[in-house]
Amino acid sequence: MDVIRRLRPSGTIRHTVRDPLGCDGLAPTVAARAGLTILELLVATAIVTLLTAIVLPACAATREAARHLQCSSQLRQLGLAIANYHDGFRCLPTGWQWEPSQQSAYGWAVPLLPYLEQQPTYESVNRSQSLQCHSNAEARGIAVLALRCPSDIADDTFELFDVPASSSAASRALLTLPAASFAGVFGTTEPDDVYPAPPGEGAFLESRPVRLQEFERGLSNTFLVGERTAARLPVTWLGVERNGEDAVCRLVGNAATHPNCEDCDECEFASRHTGGVNFLWGDGHVSIVANKIDVQAYRQLACRANAVPRN
Repeated sequence: MDVIRRLRPSGTIRHTVRDPLGCDGLAPTVAARAGLTILELLVATAIVTLLTAIVLPACAATREAARHLQCSSQLRQLGLAIANYHDGFRCLPTGWQWEPSQQSAYGWAVPLLPYLEQQPTYESVNRSQSLQCHSNAEARGIAVLALRCPSDIADDTFELFDVPASSSAASRALLTLPAASFAGVFGTTEPDDVYPAPPGEGAFLESRPVRLQEFERGLSNTFLVGERTAARLPVTWLGVERNGEDAVCRLVGNAATHPNCEDCDECEFASRHTGGVNFLWGDGHVSIVANKIDVQAYRQLACRANAVPRN
């Protein structure tokens, strides 16, 4: 039998079998197409898996580095806003200030909004009325991105619940508040232990403005603002209700142990950055404070004065 091998442009080999009797007609042809063997497929899959395992962590690390850089930049902008406010009023904003009915307190970030190019948001806040007042409905839904860490992925708002009258009573939602990531430094003591709050050792206190001249160890050695994740305790830039759960800790925080402490009070500072928490210092610089910092050194950095209270 005479077999003629013809190559097609596609690379397919066509076997043409001529009639042995010499007829001009062609017998049915069989096409043999090239393909991958099982072994080749397994090798290709292994290579793709290996490349994915190498590339994805690098991409994730690059994204987190970019988020960390953006978070630091936003804290520096906040530092400029604080400095400009201090230049105008010769003091820092109060950590929180109660409105006339003493039902709601407005946070330190509200008077800084005009210095963060947030004038319309500032004008939407009616600090002479309670937060639940209709005049504050618009402000309760505004997420100020300049006050959010891009690494702390969370909803733009959160529910503030009340403190139940007894252990058997159920909590109820008081109102919805806009989320933020940056809490003012109250000091080393917990700001929500008693009402009124205890005297804080830090930069943002209840109903009392602090001057930068009070920082005895220098501005470059004192915290102003730190990060806290929504997973630990959501922060807000706006304000809180007096009977809200962990109310004033939504505005300020305390540095008593170390950053990202897992078994600490919810008012402490925490971030999603690797190895520590970003802090804004009194002189306007921003740096990450390591999780392994000495406890006494950490507490000292949160205080205006040289003496460090010991719990």
